Amino acid sequence: MSGARILVVDDDAAIRTVVREALRRAGYQVEVAASVAEQRAVMRRFVPQVLVTDVVLPDGNGLDLVPEMLRAHPDMPVIVLSAQNTLATAVRATEQGAFDYLPKPFDLGELTRAVADALAATGGTAGAVPDGPAGDGLPLIGRSPAMQEVYRTIARVVANDLTVLVLGESGTGKELVARAIHDLGPRAKRPFVAINMAAIPRELIESELFGHERGAFTGAAARTAGRFEQAQGGTLFLDEIGDMPFEAQTRLLRVLQEGEFTPVGSARSIRADVRIIAATHKDLPRLIADHAFREDLYYRLNVVPVRLPSLRQRIEDIAELARHFLDRAAAEGLPRKLLDGGAIERLAAHGWPGNVRELENLMRRLAALSREEVITAGVIEQQLHGGGVIEGGPALAPSGGLADAIELHLARYFAAFGRDLPPDGLYDRILAEVERPLLKLTLAAARGNQLKAARLLGINRNTLRKKLTERGIDPGDVRRMG
Repeated sequence: MSGARILVVDDDAAIRTVVREALRRAGYQVEVAASVAEQRAVMRRFVPQVLVTDVVLPDGNGLDLVPEMLRAHPDMPVIVLSAQNTLATAVRATEQGAFDYLPKPFDLGELTRAVADALAATGGTAGAVPDGPAGDGLPLIGRSPAMQEVYRTIARVVANDLTVLVLGESGTGKELVARAIHDLGPRAKRPFVAINMAAIPRELIESELFGHERGAFTGAAARTAGRFEQAQGGTLFLDEIGDMPFEAQTRLLRVLQEGEFTPVGSARSIRADVRIIAATHKDLPRLIADHAFREDLYYRLNVVPVRLPSLRQRIEDIAELARHFLDRAAAEGLPRKLLDGGAIERLAAHGWPGNVRELENLMRRLAALSREEVITAGVIEQQLHGGGVIEGGPALAPSGGLADAIELHLARYFAAFGRDLPPDGLYDRILAEVERPLLKLTLAAARGNQLKAARLLGINRNTLRKKLTERGIDPGDVRRMG
């Protein structure tokens, strides 16, 4: 492999694996070591142009290595990684002569750019640095504790062929996880083939998966390779596995058990050399209880579960994600936009039923429609609950009454999920969205008088009190509003 030489020293095998594969994808020659002793042994045969080292190692301190390395190799920059995210650690790294210091958890794109900067500073070969603020070549973005757990799980499975089941709500990025596992693993140069079980007619599932011979059924004019055959040597991503017909589950289970499949209408078996990654937003144990999903198939698929958090569970990632999507939109030719502090706060307060996909769609819409370069909280509010707003211009609100406004809101709600469906429980969520502002405004109009508000609403006072509690409305706050 051509490119600059990088040595990564870290006692965590998962971190070594992920960093090594990310840097190799960027075009570098990469060696790894788990200790100071191993690092010295590697350097007897492999002299790096950049050294990336953790601070706490089994047999020493990475910071103590820095002066030693610089004395022996004055032109070799050292990048220090540390989970001890304190000012003292950062200062000491600088004092010891480190080129850069990255606190853990770090972003792979950020590390790749730090390596490129270190090489550029010494006249080395920079390699292919991922574009974009978070590295588009490394698609999973976010440093929240919830995402760090996802990263750790991915790191532990990329080097092997264990079957992975990705779980999470619609729009959380399940296919991105599958692609990351494929791209960082040993099958990266082989095909990544995805199939959405919810999008394939029931009668065509087996043909899509396993292929068919000419004449196998009406309309089968030629032999066609199925997804298993197309993915040979690579990864097969079975999206929305919870929607797979029960009868097709039996054939899939047989393939997983026996390691081979038979095309429809054929008598010959084909060895299945594929890694399986499945995903669903459904509750598979519940489907098993309802006799809609095979329990034995579930255990075959659920070897390593990866649970993706909803966007509501990783609020601290919203600002980074939003800016990433705006930068991506700009790279695709849309006007460049920025978010002010108020806009970030409004984004963080939203419920995000459509998760990351909803946020991405909103950012693209803002990039296309907003007239101003800086997006404010008011514009975010109008886009989320008003209409197709253009900054500085009128809201494109419906011309009819309340029913039209609600229909427009629901249309946008469904559009946020693309071809997927929103999570179950939609009726109660929408009722809550309508009921909460109705209760607040009615109580405010009645000057906080609950008896009068109940009469306006046509319900009794006890029912009103119960609903105020359910919706988290403080009558005292409403009186102040009125």
